[in-house]
Amino acid sequence: MHKDVESILVSENELKEIVTHLAGQIDKDYEGKDLLMIGVLKGSVLFMADLMKTMESDFKIDFVVVSSYANGTESTGRVNVLKDVSQSVEGKDLLIVEDIIDSGNTLNFLVQYFYAKKANSVKIVTLFDKPDRRQVEIPVDYVGKVIPDAFIVGYGLDYAEDYRTLPYVGILKPEIYS
Repeated sequence: MHKDVESILVSENELKEIVTHLAGQIDKDYEGKDLLMIGVLKGSVLFMADLMKTMESDFKIDFVVVSSYANGTESTGRVNVLKDVSQSVEGKDLLIVEDIIDSGNTLNFLVQYFYAKKANSVKIVTLFDKPDRRQVEIPVDYVGKVIPDAFIVGYGLDYAEDYRTLPYVGILKPEIYS
């Protein structure tokens, strides 16, 4: 375990089980549809890669980069699109792939944003859901795991761009981000 991690919240094996379960649900629900998976970078990259390898459906992928955190631990509430998708979403069934839903502001913004670009449908898959921190209610179609209000890192999740490569998800020691 990394020296800055207080405890492991989700093991590497549990992450694999979560991804396998979600992939099965998504495959079933998107059978015969024109699926475009849109990863929210950078946090979703490991989750999305594992999800893609596990799914059996045909689909296309794209990415967006949005920011509402800067380098802090609290959402600013303002979402900025730093990199937009590189293809048209018009008429497509979108699945936004997110690492964690915290305040809900980013996903609420993205859902509205893609519908404004004439997507046929927009659904959300998230590895983790932190409902205790929700500021905006947003329907989440696929949830890997509901977690407590703790600052987590690993498996793509970071603090100031560190800890993303940990193979598990751990709770960061408070003295690191305080």
